[in-house]
Amino acid sequence: MRRKGLQGWRCGCGNYGKAASIALDPIEKKPLKRFYPGSLILSYGSYGCNLRCPFCQNHEISWSARAFESAGEAERISPQELACLALQYRERGNIGIAFTYNEPLVGYEYVRDTAQIVHRMGMKTVLVTNGTAELSVLEELGSCVDAMNIDLKGFMDHYYWDVLKGDRKMVMDFITRAVQLCHVELTTLIVPGENDSVEEMERLSGWVKTLKDAKGEQIGRKIPLHITRFFPRFRMTDRGPTEIVTIRRLVREAEKNLDYVYRGNC
Repeated sequence: MRRKGLQGWRCGCGNYGKAASIALDPIEKKPLKRFYPGSLILSYGSYGCNLRCPFCQNHEISWSARAFESAGEAERISPQELACLALQYRERGNIGIAFTYNEPLVGYEYVRDTAQIVHRMGMKTVLVTNGTAELSVLEELGSCVDAMNIDLKGFMDHYYWDVLKGDRKMVMDFITRAVQLCHVELTTLIVPGENDSVEEMERLSGWVKTLKDAKGEQIGRKIPLHITRFFPRFRMTDRGPTEIVTIRRLVREAEKNLDYVYRGNC
């Protein structure tokens, strides 16, 4: 039975406008390499996530016990207030707002409401997401989101189900539609012993290569892929960091299918 996205935390925590972190970041930190390079973007994070990655680097706001407590204590910032804050930083090179740090789609209504205002101000909206959402959510956001970095965390169902508590097919469907709506870059975190084989990267990058735009033209080769090094943290400290030689090997494999492949965290 297929799992539905956006269940659980979004329905119960009331995280609408609850800010965990706001910072002015380089766009490359999202990471986005081919979307307004050299610019800054106001990054907003709230609380909650619909995956359970045991290596989460933002677990304090995503799904630990402390995240639930913090969400209840946090003050709200309205969509208008956040959009106006982004506008204040425009002269410093800010191009808009990135919803990041936690999973923004667990509070997609806030993303939608803010992005609509941001667009009326002539600025951009970026999502950094795990892509675990029904397509109806994506369609609701599609007209007001300009770019996404989407995690494609691996290409094996057992990894998504057993380790991440997610649904690979749902993420793939999300990516397939997202590339028809806005600029998309993908990120794969390479976890030793989980998704670090050349064979899996061959399949993953080969699938990305097949993606098409809204006109049916194959654009997959031009979609950037960030292959990122794992470091032990949170509940996954039973292994060391990904070997840099492994990252290099997987980058070379992905480059057989894709034009833009980047190393991350190394």
